Amino acid sequence: MLYTRKGDNGTTKTFGCDQRISKSSIVAEALGALDEINSFLGLARAKSIKRVLKTEEGEIKFPDLILEVQQNLFIVQAEVAGSTPNISKDKIVKIEKIIDDIEKLLPKINSFFISGSTELSATFDFARTLARRAERRVVAAREEGKIKISDETMSYLNRLSSLLYALARISSHQDGAEEIKPDYK
Repeated sequence: MLYTRKGDNGTTKTFGCDQRISKSSIVAEALGALDEINSFLGLARAKSIKRVLKTEEGEIKFPDLILEVQQNLFIVQAEVAGSTPNISKDKIVKIEKIIDDIEKLLPKINSFFISGSTELSATFDFARTLARRAERRVVAAREEGKIKISDETMSYLNRLSSLLYALARISSHQDGAEEIKPDYK
């Protein structure tokens, strides 16, 4: 069933919890922001279907990497909702390794860049902003004491925006597109 009518009064129930919460609560906001980034990553995965990152260890297919991130975001959502799964340290290490591998292939950063050098890089840039919003919502819920989130999960959310930024930059680089710096005029 795609509807239950139970949320018609502006409340929802989180995973494994009998108590209903307001749909405007900080926990619902955090879950919604995580759902938003996860859904948008589906678009990024579809747009990057033929993309490959060649590293010293081998090839990383963009769609496989993004799908793994989407799976991990379900773990984060479950933890925010009060369930026991959480992100393991090895998932953070893996993201950091991929970011490091991408950075080796790119010119050094000495400025911000304006989004949109290619459609795919703009997609990853937008995903990055959604990831940062989701992180802010989770941090707020944690700071208010509404949820308990592991330090590893918080680190993963922080690295996610860095990974998406790296994917935006490498997408532009692979396409030979110029990264345009803001002129601040």
